[in-house]
Amino acid sequence: MSEIRVGLVGYGTAGAVFHAPLIHATPGLSLAAVLTRDPGRAAEVAEKYGATAVKEADDLWPLCDLAVIASPNRTHVPLATAALNAGRPVVVDKPLARTAQEARDLADLAARKRLMLTVFQNRRWDGDFLTLRRLVAEGALGDVHRFESRFERWRPVPKGGWRESGGADEVGGLLYDLGSHLVDQALQLLGPVREVYAESDVRRQGVGSDDDSFLALTHDSGARSHLWVSALAARPGPRFRVLGSSAAYVKHGLDVQEEQLRAGATPDDPGFGADPEEQWGTLGTVDSAERVRTEPGSYLEFYQAVAACLGSGSPPPVDPRDVVDALAVIEAARRSAADHAVIRIR
Repeated sequence: MSEIRVGLVGYGTAGAVFHAPLIHATPGLSLAAVLTRDPGRAAEVAEKYGATAVKEADDLWPLCDLAVIASPNRTHVPLATAALNAGRPVVVDKPLARTAQEARDLADLAARKRLMLTVFQNRRWDGDFLTLRRLVAEGALGDVHRFESRFERWRPVPKGGWRESGGADEVGGLLYDLGSHLVDQALQLLGPVREVYAESDVRRQGVGSDDDSFLALTHDSGARSHLWVSALAARPGPRFRVLGSSAAYVKHGLDVQEEQLRAGATPDDPGFGADPEEQWGTLGTVDSAERVRTEPGSYLEFYQAVAACLGSGSPPPVDPRDVVDALAVIEAARRSAADHAVIRIR
C-alpha cells in the first residue's frame, strides 16, 4: 500500500508533542496536513514536516487518508463524526467522548461505515505498565488482588486553559484527562468493573474542574483498583503498588516518553523510552525484594498498529468498545462523587 496521508486536527500540546512526532516516525504514514488557525504553528508544521496548514475541517478531509483528532475534548465527537462521514478512518485522542453513549454511537457509526476508529490510549505502552503486564502474565505476583495507580503532580498554581478552567461542557478536569489512562489500565489489567466509589474535588482557586480525585473500583473478579489523580500532591506516592498473593510490585516515577518528546527527542533516538536504572521498580515481599528492569516504553507501537490496521486489516491498537467501558466507569465516578454513594454498573 502507498504511504498513508495523515490529517491532524489540532496542533496544541497533544498534536505537537505526541501525535505529529509519532506519525512522522512511523513507516507508511506521512503527516500531510494540519488543521490550525495559528500562523506560527502553521509555519512550524510546514517547516518541520512539510505539511499543509488549513483552517477548516472540511478543507482537511480531501488532503488525507487518515484523520487524527487532537483538538479540545468537547470537539472530539463532532469532528470524529465529520471525518467518518467524509469516509476517513479516525484516531481520536482520549477521552473519546463525554459519555459512554456518545462513544458507543461513534463506534457504531464507524462500524456501519466499515472504517477504523481507534483511541490514543498511549499509556498502555508506558514502560512501567508493560513491565507490570509482563510480571502478571508470568505469575510473578500470584493472584493480583489490589492495583494502586497514581498520576500525581505538584502544580499549586493553575496553568490556565480549558482543561482547568472549563466546566462539564469542556469535558475538562483530571478524571477525563489522566483518569482516562488510569481507568483504562485498570480494566486492561483486571477486567470489567462492577462497582465504583469516587471522591472528586476542586482544590485550587480559579479552577472549574476536578483537580484532586480518587476512585475505588471493584472488578468482577473481586480484585480492587485504587486510583489517584491530583495536581496538588506535594509528595507524590508510588506510580504503582500492585499487591498479589505471592509478591508485590512497587514502582516510583513516571514513564519517560512524554518528557523526552517535550524535550524534542524522537522515537528513533538512542535510549528513547528507556527508564533510568534508579527508577526501576521492585518485586518481592518484606522478606526479599529485587529490582526489576523497566521494559522500554513504546508509544510508537500505537501508530505502527494503526498503519498495519489500514494496510493489512489487522485489529486497531485500541478497540473503541474498551473505551466505552472506561467512560462508563468515569461517568459512574462522577455520580458517586456527587451523591457520596457507591455506584453499581454491572
